[in-house]
Amino acid sequence: KSPQPIMARPLLKIHRYFRRKPIRFFSFILLYLTAGSLVFLHSGFSSDTSTTGASGSGRDPLISEGGGGTGAGSSTSDALGLLGRVFKETRRAPRRFRPPWMKENGAQDAPEGRNTKHIGCYIDDTQKRALRGVSFLDYKKMTVFRCQDNCAERGYLYAGLEFGAECYCGHKIQAPNVSESECNMECKGEKSNLCGGPNRLSIYRLELSQESARRYGSAIFKGCFKRPDNVTLALPASAVIKNMSVDKCVDMCTEKEFSLAALAGEKCHCGFPTPLFTLHEREDEELCLQHCAGEDFESCGNNDFFVVYQTQVQDNRCMDRRFLPTRSKHLVALASFPGAGNTWARHLIELATGYYTGSYYFDGSLYNKGFKGERDHWRSGRTICIKTHESGKKEIEVFDASILMIRNPYKALMAEFNRKYGGHIGFASQAHWRGKEWPEFVKNYAPWWASHTLDWLKYGKTVQVVHFEDLKRDLFSELKGMVIFLGLEVSVDRLLCVEGQKDGNFKRSGLRKLEYDPYTPEMRATIDGLIKTVDTALRKRNLSGVPKEYRPR
Repeated sequence: KSPQPIMARPLLKIHRYFRRKPIRFFSFILLYLTAGSLVFLHSGFSSDTSTTGASGSGRDPLISEGGGGTGAGSSTSDALGLLGRVFKETRRAPRRFRPPWMKENGAQDAPEGRNTKHIGCYIDDTQKRALRGVSFLDYKKMTVFRCQDNCAERGYLYAGLEFGAECYCGHKIQAPNVSESECNMECKGEKSNLCGGPNRLSIYRLELSQESARRYGSAIFKGCFKRPDNVTLALPASAVIKNMSVDKCVDMCTEKEFSLAALAGEKCHCGFPTPLFTLHEREDEELCLQHCAGEDFESCGNNDFFVVYQTQVQDNRCMDRRFLPTRSKHLVALASFPGAGNTWARHLIELATGYYTGSYYFDGSLYNKGFKGERDHWRSGRTICIKTHESGKKEIEVFDASILMIRNPYKALMAEFNRKYGGHIGFASQAHWRGKEWPEFVKNYAPWWASHTLDWLKYGKTVQVVHFEDLKRDLFSELKGMVIFLGLEVSVDRLLCVEGQKDGNFKRSGLRKLEYDPYTPEMRATIDGLIKTVDTALRKRNLSGVPKEYRPR
């Protein structure tokens, strides 16, 4: 027989296969996707070659060097580089950090314009930190560069990473070093790098640029204050400085790990806010107008009146937090309308009491920022109070007591709109403000602002009303009242410590303000009516009513 019919049989089977419409359709789709993928891969390899060819290397700059540069090694590098683009990773070689044992000759990559050096692995004690400056944590996105950059921007000499997610800054290391093998935890936001370990810090020394060095002197001006009665007890460190300037005094107190720098003519005093020196009674700044010997345009105070600055040193007296030692059956709500400062109030309460707060919900971003009570069930009894935005008789009566946070609705509505479309410390876009989202939001949420407060006043068993504006204006007194309401003993030192770091990580910068008033006359008429309703309800309970800035103008 002729071989032609035999060869035609497979072709005939293929022909019959493609005559089935569903199979034919999906087959063409598969072929199309395969062809597209091949073109994409080819363009990716070509761009890698063209991009790196000028520098003489075919490897992706994000891939750590090592091994051969040809054959299979080169293909692997190209493929990894392609994946880096697919997932939109930042391709800046100078900003990639790796432990020294992954480097040739132990060299460290560093951000452009800033040199860093890995010092080693150190013990870190929660009661006595190795680095005692500011600290922050992120259980989701922590990287070596992020920690280094944050510490460098604040003018610190050292940056340390611990437990894969914690970052500590400081001007000197106050702990012994240990074997590098004990810093063995991967960074939460960068699996290829190591970020310390349990009670172990991977520490880097930062060679600060001139810009960072200038920012090191950017302490916060606190005001002019009368000399404390017992200055050596109130401000335990002091020295006479030749050619005194603000920078010199701030630098000295920062180096000595104090959060306050007080200038008194040629003398510099350092310490922390205490009952002996609370910073609550500011004097007229003219009483401190004495030029510094080393800088004519600065005021250095005198022997009777001190010019005080807050340094970048973190006051650790209020940083320890834990769960309640015994489970409580007394459930206290921290209730508020969304956007009324509930997260900020939780931050303040945790610092003031030393206990975690809980939540009726679960927000992973808040848990990753250090609110450990976020993951507990709200009825667990392990937290000092429970965040809730709920209203209604049934939801309110499950709580034995409540702190009710109220905020100016004009501010609260905008804050919640920003949170909804931009995250806890982000901002809604102009498109959202000018689009249909904002009018619809005000229509639905403004009545809720009033009904939320009215429900808690009506159904709450024991209610402590706290106005956001009053807490902001007089934090010490208002927070003290909240601690007492929670049934805890007040620690004045902790409250003074909270005042120095009251903003936490949940304050919007305020730099992106709208250039126009988003409220229409119709919106204002509705909201003003709601304010009057809430004000009347508060006064019926013999409370002070809403603050004057709420009231319709």
